[in-house]
Amino acid sequence: MRIARFAVSLCLIACSIAIGILVQRARPVKASPGQGPAYAKNGDMRPPANYREWIYLSTGIDMSYSPKAMNMGGMSMFDNVFVNPEAYRSFLATGTWPDKTVMVLEGREARSKGSINQRGHFQAVGVMDLEVHVKDEVRFPGKWAFFSFDSLDKNGTLIPQKAPCYSCHAEHGAVDTTFVQFYPTLLPVAEKKGTLSGEFLKELQEQKAGR
Repeated sequence: MRIARFAVSLCLIACSIAIGILVQRARPVKASPGQGPAYAKNGDMRPPANYREWIYLSTGIDMSYSPKAMNMGGMSMFDNVFVNPEAYRSFLATGTWPDKTVMVLEGREARSKGSINQRGHFQAVGVMDLEVHVKDEVRFPGKWAFFSFDSLDKNGTLIPQKAPCYSCHAEHGAVDTTFVQFYPTLLPVAEKKGTLSGEFLKELQEQKAGR
C-alpha cells in the first residue's frame, strides 16, 4: 500500500513538472501590471492590461489628418480612444495630462451588414490596429512617445521620434500635444482651465477668419 501511494505521488509530481514546463513554454507576453506604462528590457512597451475598463474618451470613423486620405479599399474604420483613470482624474483637476499618462487608440472595422441593421455602421469584433501614446517625462526626450502593437499578445514597438505623428501632434494638438479637440468631454475642461495650446488657438482663429 505504501509502495502504491509512493508511486502515485511520484506520478503526480512528474505530471506537475510536465504541466509547469508546458505552461512556461506557452506563456504569453506579460501585460502591464498596473494602469501606468511598463516596458520590456529591450525598450518595447508591454501591452496595457484591461484598457477597455479605462476611461472612454471618444470614437472617430474614417478620420484622416491629411487632405489625401489613405486608400482603405472601401473599408471603414472606427477609432476608439481610452485613457488610464489616474490621468483622466488629473486632467479634470488641472486641464492637462500628468506624467505616466497612457492613451490607447483601438481600431476596429466598421461594418454595415449584420443582424437587423439596415443603415449606418457598427464595430466588428476583432481589433485591427492598436497604438499607444504615452507620457513618460524621464524616459523620452520629448516627454511623449508612440508605440505600435501588432496584437495584445505581443509587446509594442517604439515609433521613431522622426515619424510624422510626432510633429503633427506637436503642431495641432489642443493640449500637451494630444488631440483633446476631438474629446468632447475634455475640451470644455481645457477651455475652462486655460490650457489650450497656442498653436491650436491660432488654428481656431484662422478657421473663424475663413482661411
